[in-house]
Amino acid sequence: MSWKPGNRSRDGLNNRASLLGGDSEQIQLRIDPRDQDLDTEIEGLMGKVGRLKQVTSLIEEETKTQNALINNLEDTVAKANAMLKTMGKRLDRSLKVSTNGHLLHVILFATACFFCVYLWSKFR
Repeated sequence: MSWKPGNRSRDGLNNRASLLGGDSEQIQLRIDPRDQDLDTEIEGLMGKVGRLKQVTSLIEEETKTQNALINNLEDTVAKANAMLKTMGKRLDRSLKVSTNGHLLHVILFATACFFCVYLWSKFR
């Protein structure tokens, strides 16, 4: 909707000439009598805006709390990941050491012991 001087818009605005006869034009606003309860509507909206401010402040606090928890969780996960890497390296080293013949030595020793016990029990 465009406004033209001298014309009346459908929102209750109209153009009038200046009382002093200058070129400046003034806009006059006419309020419909049906809209007298605007003050109560505005007060209701102000109450709703106040409640929205409270909700947004609560959301902000909750967001800060959750961000702090997430940061702590990230730190904990990073520490656990570092510990897992360290333990993985230790297990890998112990596996390499055990495959170097220690298990074979244990099996040979056990076989020799059983063979000695067998011979001792047979010739007794």
